[in-house]
Amino acid sequence: MKPTLRTGLLALALGISGAAAHADITVYTAGPAGLAKALAADFTKESGIKVNLFQATTGKVMARLKAEQANPQADIVISASWATATSFADQGLLLPYTSPNAATVPDFLKSDSYVAEGVAALAIAWNPKSGTNKPTDWADLAKPEYKSLVTMPDPAQSGSAFELVAGLDAAGHDDLFPALAANGMLVAGANKAALTPVLQGAKAAVFGAVDYIAMGAKAKGESIDVVFPTSGTVVAPRPMMILKSTKQADEAKKFIDFVLSDKGQEDVAKVYLMPARTDVEALRPTITELKLLPQSSDAYAKRGEILADFSKSFGH
Repeated sequence: MKPTLRTGLLALALGISGAAAHADITVYTAGPAGLAKALAADFTKESGIKVNLFQATTGKVMARLKAEQANPQADIVISASWATATSFADQGLLLPYTSPNAATVPDFLKSDSYVAEGVAALAIAWNPKSGTNKPTDWADLAKPEYKSLVTMPDPAQSGSAFELVAGLDAAGHDDLFPALAANGMLVAGANKAALTPVLQGAKAAVFGAVDYIAMGAKAKGESIDVVFPTSGTVVAPRPMMILKSTKQADEAKKFIDFVLSDKGQEDVAKVYLMPARTDVEALRPTITELKLLPQSSDAYAKRGEILADFSKSFGH
């Protein structure tokens, strides 16, 4: 009896340890770092699956993925640009998956191989202490009172800034950037690099600020207002996608499920993004409350051309 009992206990112990064992997953994500860490920690607490994070700008995430093409390391990519997901899908790089938690995500924020984590919008972030009049539209920032007082994220580094440039281009506002360049607008790296001098009072406004970042700064007591331009803006859904090269497909699917769960979407809302699910409360204006510019359907295909025209406006 004793050998049988020992054998049975050993088998039970091995079964338990095997059931508890999970492969780690690796997530590459473009901002915000606080949200990425919260989602990773909450997911690990719930599932026992460890998340290895690489958080950077969209440009750096894309560069790392390209460098690792021969030996892919990421299981999941979360981008600040919707065009990333559509391009990856067209190239056959994504694993098809529809989460059961995506039922209340609007159709335009999901496909059979990617889904929005949350949604940002592009806006003007204005410092009320700057001594300038509060702007109401994009063109206001080309007025003389804003001479050399405006910053903008570089659309070559910021996926959301690229979405705005593409949207304004599609709407026929092709004269706006030469006017802003002539007025001394500074194109300053990624989103944080553009916002920091405005928060510090060295500049007056950000053209194309990611709204949730500025809202988060205001909630912490910073002197900043978020203005949604009267002529319209663009939204920047943050797509999540599982790479077809993953060796941890089951664990990756569980992560997508978690981000779209009640808890995951509450984490998204806490950083002032719009939740992807319509049945989770937002802490800021949602798509139905914003005037939107027409979205360019071929923005990513024309990325090089759009960025070249933008650079020419600034004499580069």
